[in-house]
Amino acid sequence: MTSALTTEQSSLTVRLYPVVEMTDEQFFEFCQLNRDLHIERTATGDLIIMPPTGSGSGNRNARITQQLMNWADRDGTGIGFGSSTGFTLPNGARRSPDAS
Repeated sequence: MTSALTTEQSSLTVRLYPVVEMTDEQFFEFCQLNRDLHIERTATGDLIIMPPTGSGSGNRNARITQQLMNWADRDGTGIGFGSSTGFTLPNGARRSPDAS
């Protein structure tokens, strides 16, 4: 049996606009209802649903986050965030980088 999205497949983009225009609150609620999915939103309102990373990518991402956090702790002038943190960008997109 093959799933619709395997761990090495690309993301799925769902275009909603102009049929549906989702507010920030509605996007948050949508993500809460679908906690098992990694969902981002573009500046144009498209939803990007991404499959989980494979073990190799997950390990590399964890090491990047580890290095970032170690640097932030040593430097003491900032803070770091993991891959599940969402940021609203100036263009209105809601994205979640591997580490920040």
